Amino acid sequence: MTVPVDGPEVPDVVRTADERFAALPGYPFKPNYCEVVTEDLSIPLRMHYVDEGPRDGPVILMVHGEPSWSYLYRKLIHVFAEAGYRAIAVDLIGFGRSDKLTFSPRYTAARHIEWLRSLVTQLDLRGVTLICQDWGGPVGLGVLSREADRFAAVVAGNTILHTGSAELEGQLGWSVHARGDENSEVNKALLDWARHSQRSEYFEASDSLHVATVTDVGPEIAKAWDVPFPGEWHKAGMRQFPLLIPLTDTDEGADICRQTWAVLEQFERPFLTLFSDSDPPTRGWETQFQERVPGAQGQPHQVLERAGHYWQEDCGERAAQIILDWLA
Repeated sequence: MTVPVDGPEVPDVVRTADERFAALPGYPFKPNYCEVVTEDLSIPLRMHYVDEGPRDGPVILMVHGEPSWSYLYRKLIHVFAEAGYRAIAVDLIGFGRSDKLTFSPRYTAARHIEWLRSLVTQLDLRGVTLICQDWGGPVGLGVLSREADRFAAVVAGNTILHTGSAELEGQLGWSVHARGDENSEVNKALLDWARHSQRSEYFEASDSLHVATVTDVGPEIAKAWDVPFPGEWHKAGMRQFPLLIPLTDTDEGADICRQTWAVLEQFERPFLTLFSDSDPPTRGWETQFQERVPGAQGQPHQVLERAGHYWQEDCGERAAQIILDWLA
């Protein structure tokens, strides 16, 4: 269908209909919402989060990445809640039940951090154990770098914190580092992924699920991954995230990550890495965290066996128990 030039304007924000989230397998949680804004974008946005377990229990904050949503953590939420923890799993803006901006350049790494920071401060979360995966690392750890006193511990699983620094040469499974003053070396698969996010006529969240898990999750789970994104207006944030990965040391996202590293390199509270054995894109980052974060020294870091990038799907309950044992 051809849209006339003088046709209806695209809305600034869209919201996925509530009925699409009804009866999702393994996700019985009632929705909770918080209105968030950033200083440089005055559009108020509704951010969704799951909040299970006792409200006075110690807080576990779970932050997803690309192109998932809080559904990713469903296997961990009930384990934590039943153990007496307040289990909070957010939907980043543009994902899940959260509002979705339709103009993709409005999604920036800085705004993702500030949106999540707004939720953390409005809920006045303290003594937080942060669990972060994929983009949940740069975003969640970015919040920690600005609100460090609110965080008691960190579990980093299959996540990254790119700076594009030349010192990263030879240390990562997927290369992203400066080569001289004018060039960068970037893994081909990473470049292909970024291009695919823009060029693909049919860009679905479940496509990533199928190639980045070890187990067969089945069609019902795959469908649940796609539920928040019924149309192109809903996919702007999902398409933009791959472009926000800092591929050079001059990228604005690299500067944000350097600021986060500056805080992490002084972070002495417990920091656990929980990376999987079948995730080439993040291989090597566990060593970066273990060597550079003081709180990671002497911790029982583990490799999750028979697990891909989305270890929450492959071994969610097992990982949750590892985390509980560590916290205990």
